[in-house]
Amino acid sequence: MSSEAIATVVKMMGTLPDATQNQIVEHLQSYVADLQDELSWDEAFAKTQDNLIQKARLAKQQIKEGLAQPLNHDDLWSR
Repeated sequence: MSSEAIATVVKMMGTLPDATQNQIVEHLQSYVADLQDELSWDEAFAKTQDNLIQKARLAKQQIKEGLAQPLNHDDLWSR
């Protein structure tokens, strides 16, 4: 955010009562934390994208060659 945008927000908030300003700050803190979390997930996912593509290609090839077996969901819980 540019310093001009920050100054605009500060000016807008300055006209509000202190209790309302505090509510806005709490809301912004939560919102920014959520955005940072989303950015972290996006970054982590981007780092694994190539590997996921390779695994998908391998799975398709194994299916084509008859080497794949259907997933037994019960086996997932017994491990």
